[in-house]
Formats: sequence, structure tokens, C-alpha cells
Amino acid sequence: MLEQYFYGHGKLLLSGEYFVMDGAVALALPTTVGQSMKVKYRHSYQPSLNWKSIDHTGKTWFESNYEFWHFKPIKDQNNAKQDFVHQVLKAVRMQNPHFLRDDMDVFVETKIEFPIEWGLGSSSTFIYNVAQWAYVSPFELLKNTIGGSGYDIACAQAMGPIRFKNHDNKPQWENVSFNPKFKDDLYFIYLGQKQSSEAEVIKYQESRIEGKSTLVNDISQISMEMVTTQSLTTFNKLIATHEDIISTSLKYEKVKDKYFRDFWGEVKSLGAWGGDFVLATSDRSPSETRDYFSSKGFNTFIPFAEIVRSEHPILKS
Repeated sequence: MLEQYFYGHGKLLLSGEYFVMDGAVALALPTTVGQSMKVKYRHSYQPSLNWKSIDHTGKTWFESNYEFWHFKPIKDQNNAKQDFVHQVLKAVRMQNPHFLRDDMDVFVETKIEFPIEWGLGSSSTFIYNVAQWAYVSPFELLKNTIGGSGYDIACAQAMGPIRFKNHDNKPQWENVSFNPKFKDDLYFIYLGQKQSSEAEVIKYQESRIEGKSTLVNDISQISMEMVTTQSLTTFNKLIATHEDIISTSLKYEKVKDKYFRDFWGEVKSLGAWGGDFVLATSDRSPSETRDYFSSKGFNTFIPFAEIVRSEHPILKS
């Protein structure tokens, strides 16, 4: 039985959230965890697509069968995941009319390496893997399904931190050596309230922001300085300025003001504000820092080196 294998890395957006869709330079980090997809084929006179998704604990959390003509579910489960797979496969067929036209049963098994609610890219790694399988552009597939800047698709294939820019709706990125002396003072904390990236994209696109071009330039400058600084003090100032820009322009409450007013370091929202991971900086011991967030009820506490990929091959696109 013929077998194929695909893999995409998860993502964390360190800077440039929201405004990356309007051309701001963003600093993005592919993660050490991601999602794999295995595809097997078997000759058949009545071909169908058999789909199974396995979570990070090894349990099957979604399973469905689809016909090949329009990729409609053979048995409707009235399930959001089933509908999402259906919509993605339909979009693939629009890009590649020859996709899955052979007399073969197809068996797909996806495995995600992190809790789905973490918001590390369960959808983007899925779209990236499907695009690789179908020989189509993952960025076009993203645009035709959930939308967004595409930084998460770039992370899915990157081997280390990247500087990303969406210029005239064309993604551009390059690997950067984001390896600050203070990296052991950086932590990621999960807030426990996953946000809908698609909903946040729509909300941002419908908002009216004065002086947007200036803000795009300001955030781009912050992203550039984040990559190069070796000073935690400077990095903290960049975080504070970035938080001020997003909070003021989008009328969102800063996460530090909301939960961590007495914290000695800085705290920055990542990606869709409100519920996914935040970045915390601390010049105190890991145990003292962990204890602080645990006392606030936030127990998912991950040091930078444990979740951020650190390889830096020379790759540009």
C-alpha cells in the first residue's frame, strides 16, 4: 500500500499581530511541536476518502468518510471539523482539478502534538500538510479558507525563527537568528481561553484605525529591534510599546493590566489577543516565575527553549 507523510510546525507570533495583515514586519517562531499527516492508498472500484484525526494523547477525536465528487461527507455528523475538512478539500479541488481522481480508496490520518485548544496552529498546519499533499499553494489555500496573513504557513515549513512580511498580498520571509542572551528569561504561559483566529481577522479588517500606515511602520521597527537586541531591558521596553500600540488602536485591554499588574517583568499577548499564549519576561528564577503564574491560576508554563525551534538554515522565500 502506497504511503505518504507530511509535517508542519506550529507557530507563535511574537510581534506584529493584527497589523501583519497590512504589511507590518512580524517576528514569528515555529514551534517544536506540530502536526503530521499520513496518507495511504488502496485500489478500489468505489473509491472514498477515509479521514481520522488523533489528538496529542493518542485518542481519535474526529473520524469521517467523504465521497470524491464534491468531498461531501458520506454520513453528515453536523460537526464543525467535518465541515472544515470538506471546505478545505473543495478549495483544493479548485486549485488542482486533478486532485484525488484515481480509482483508489484513500486513508488519511492526522496526528497533532499539542492540545488543540492551545492555538499553536492546528488549522494552519492542517492546511499546510493538505497543500503539500495536493501540490497546491498553501498560501492560496489559506486565503480561500480561513484567511490571514500567512505567517503561520511560513512557520509550518520554517526550521527556525523568521521575519515575515505580507507585501501586496505576497508573503515574504527569511530565517533570522533570534537567539538573545536573555532567552532563558523568556516564558510562554497559556491563558486557557482559545481565540478564533478567523473571527479576529474579520474583526480587525472591519475596524477603522487612524494613522494605520504609521502604526505599521512603528510595529515593523519594533519587530526589527526585537531580533537584534541583546538587552532584556530594551526588549521589555519594546514589548511595552508594542502592547500600547495594539491596545490603543484596537481598544483591547492589555493582558498585564487584566491579570498580572503586580508582575515584575513584562507580559505580551501573542496572536489573537485574549486567550491563547502570552510571552512573559522575568529576570528572577524559573521556579519563582512559575510559582507566580501558578498562584494566578495559570499552570501551563513553558520555557522558551522547550517550545521554539532554534535551527537556522539559510532559507529565503
